[in-house]
Amino acid sequence: MSVLIAPSILSADFAYLGDALRQAEEGKADWIHVDVMDGQFVPNLTIGMPVVKGLKAHSKLPLDVHLMIVEPDRFIDEFAQAGADNIIVHLEACTHLQRTLTHIKSLGKRAGVALNPATLPDGLRYVLQDIDEVLVMTVNPGFGGQKFIQSVVPKIREIRAMFDQAGLFDVFISVDGGINVETGKQVIEAGANVLVAGNSVYGQKNVSEAIAQLKALGSPNRSSPIASAAKKS
Repeated sequence: MSVLIAPSILSADFAYLGDALRQAEEGKADWIHVDVMDGQFVPNLTIGMPVVKGLKAHSKLPLDVHLMIVEPDRFIDEFAQAGADNIIVHLEACTHLQRTLTHIKSLGKRAGVALNPATLPDGLRYVLQDIDEVLVMTVNPGFGGQKFIQSVVPKIREIRAMFDQAGLFDVFISVDGGINVETGKQVIEAGANVLVAGNSVYGQKNVSEAIAQLKALGSPNRSSPIASAAKKS
């Protein structure tokens, strides 16, 4: 069973986002990862609902929308309406995480939780049944092109074991930050089944070839039915 590849649109040329979407589709990417930053939760500003709406109008790929913002509950409905298929909030930014996840799912979207590199995964234990995706950050969020933090790899393994022990085998474990062929292999072996890749896709001359190289890494020996869920939008 193949891992899923989610090119990060943050690393594309913003003057040619339509071309970036087309390249991802031609390269047989599975999702498009969209980083939303507010300049408060992270030290950068990126895109908002209008761009998400535009991306949705020009691509059939599911949009994996990562909200790196304070008080994300204020904007969940708007991002859902704009076309987000997966809505990911940070554990560190949510006062009532279970309520937030339940609301996302009530909108017909997959609910995700992101963890910064230094955040322990213990906070996931009490909301396991409400999570469709965990996004493990292997860089401190805010900017693309950062170096992979090696010490986060054991956390990926711990999170995968947590869901397996609960019998929740269809949860996506995504990894974002410094992902390339070398680091991708490491996180897959630790239990990840979605690779979010920015510069290692859009920073290459041939986007299709770059995606193919990541897909060729394979997947861990798991019975998780991620393939059937991957194209749900």
